[in-house]
Amino acid sequence: MQLAQFPGHFEAVRAALAAVVVGHETALEQLLVALIADGHVMLTGVPGLGRTLIVKTIAKVLGLSFSRIQFTPDLLPTDITGTEILQESPDRRSRSFRFFKGPIFANLVLADEINRSPPRTQSALLEVMQERQITVGGHRHDVPAPFLLIATENSLETEGVFPLPEAQMDRFLMAIHLDYPSFNEEVGIVDASTGSVAPELKQVLSLDDLVAMQRLARLIPVGPSVKSYALALVRNSRPRAEMPTDAVAGMLRWGSSPRGGQGLIAAAKVLACVRGRPYVIRQDVRDVALPVLAHRLVLSFRAGAQGTSMRELVKKLIAETDREMAPPIKSRRWLDVLIRPVLTSR
Repeated sequence: MQLAQFPGHFEAVRAALAAVVVGHETALEQLLVALIADGHVMLTGVPGLGRTLIVKTIAKVLGLSFSRIQFTPDLLPTDITGTEILQESPDRRSRSFRFFKGPIFANLVLADEINRSPPRTQSALLEVMQERQITVGGHRHDVPAPFLLIATENSLETEGVFPLPEAQMDRFLMAIHLDYPSFNEEVGIVDASTGSVAPELKQVLSLDDLVAMQRLARLIPVGPSVKSYALALVRNSRPRAEMPTDAVAGMLRWGSSPRGGQGLIAAAKVLACVRGRPYVIRQDVRDVALPVLAHRLVLSFRAGAQGTSMRELVKKLIAETDREMAPPIKSRRWLDVLIRPVLTSR
């Protein structure tokens, strides 16, 4: 696949999704970026915003095998991964174990209300999210490629839910929040769901096209200055002894892990391809910073008590890093050019 084809394929998928999913333009773009970047996604928001519809529509538009797992308190790890069952041969002379695959063996897996199951069941996803494989009975089984896990959380109830460990949250490339629709969008949702005409949904890209887009995005070069900027965002989120009192890290109990830097670069590469550029710029990193970093940061008790939002904190982190990484003015000529309008206006 050529870079010139990338934006057209991306827009074709986005247009196909928009024909079924009303609103959530930014969330859909971020979700597609995560899919091409080969990363997992956590969808947050109140129930009824169409999260299941979004995932099923993406699977159909891209021709991916789809599986949905409803997490409940009594769900077992083997209900997700599959299990080995002892079977007897047709002649009844021997017995052997046969592995029956669970619902995790699909290209696109929706883990619905993942926090309704205890950590024992949640841990069944750790290996497959990182290694794209599961181990049952001492045997490894690879999941189909590409593989993407999209999880949702029950964010309203406090009883019967189990918070996800930070180690598992860190394995999600992005955490995308779905807001309430606007009035016009909600009118479109009501018309689409209660009308007699259902939108026609066709497959836009093949599985090979998606894999080719993933490979092309990984080939996009990242300059040293952009790479340093992404790593500075990550490192500035980590509390340390010598940090200034007004720094963002002072409002955090835990900063981003190295996976945050990997996610920033991977998602920025895809965004550069979408914008038709064979290189990554700092703005690409800024545009993916919120969904990539927000779920990796843990607010301090003081910041949480003050009602600090993670969105504002990430914006402040970007501004803080921009000031730190601003190129120094070494030429007197350029300094005169910058300050001349100020002096003239006086």
